Amino acid sequence: MKNVCVMALFAIITINAYAQKKKKQDAEAIKSMCGCYEVAFDFAETFAPDKEYKFHDNYHTAGLELVLPIEDSDNKIVLQHLLIINDSTIIKHWRQDWEYENTAFYIFDKENTWKYVKKPAEVVKGQWTQKVFQVDDGPRYEGSASWVHIDGKHFWESTTNSPLPRREFTKRSDYNVMVRGNRHEITSYGWLHEQDNKKVLRGEKTDKLIAEEKGINTYAKTDASKCQAAEKWWSDHKIFWTDVRQVWDELFQAKKTISIKGRVDDKVLFTKLFELEKEKLSLKPYNSESVRQSIQSVIQSYLNGDYKFALR
Repeated sequence: MKNVCVMALFAIITINAYAQKKKKQDAEAIKSMCGCYEVAFDFAETFAPDKEYKFHDNYHTAGLELVLPIEDSDNKIVLQHLLIINDSTIIKHWRQDWEYENTAFYIFDKENTWKYVKKPAEVVKGQWTQKVFQVDDGPRYEGSASWVHIDGKHFWESTTNSPLPRREFTKRSDYNVMVRGNRHEITSYGWLHEQDNKKVLRGEKTDKLIAEEKGINTYAKTDASKCQAAEKWWSDHKIFWTDVRQVWDELFQAKKTISIKGRVDDKVLFTKLFELEKEKLSLKPYNSESVRQSIQSVIQSYLNGDYKFALR
């Protein structure tokens, strides 16, 4: 009996040691996505069930992007993307949070609405959730899966619902949900974000497939000096966006459905927050408590439903 207990204890120790080693390898893969990159985004529609469907033109754009690690703890890694235009104009881009064995999700439904979903711990054991946020740090999409390290390859892939991409948000009304098949792979040149997406028209009870598309987004590492302007910009602006994230986090902790209005006073939410950013950063000294109250007021004005921030 004693030998059996010793063997069981040894097995547990071995399994835990492997899990910790694997978790460390996962984190290294995630953090390797940081750096200065020449980026290219390519999308092409590949299939439609309706033979009369007219395929939309292929999409291509390219540029320079900095990916910064802005949080790094045992179970969470946060990466902020910044676009660089004409070497000096900086645009705050999307953000990706990676959380280990996360059980709390905001899953996109349709019409600017995200439903809170709690998953059992055993379902996400050993997995990392990628939470992608809008340029205003509001929700976008979330998916959970295990990182795979095999035969010299390092990749993560999941499928989840998301709003329309920005490239089609104001141009398309024939679908209202993108079912994203996301694959992130670490490569010799940097990393690859590969997508297999379905454009879906979602009703109250059914989904109708409109078209499928393939996306290839490449991040090729380049000289860090090309991104110095973005690093300086983030150093000057991060205090405001830290406050924005804290306000959103309060909302997420409510664990309720989030529904966001498309426009208020004929402006989208990110426009209002960018205006507020410019206003508040011009004031000296910067007062985070006061700024957070202003951020809460702006975000509150875009929320449908009965959630109220505890202004402080």
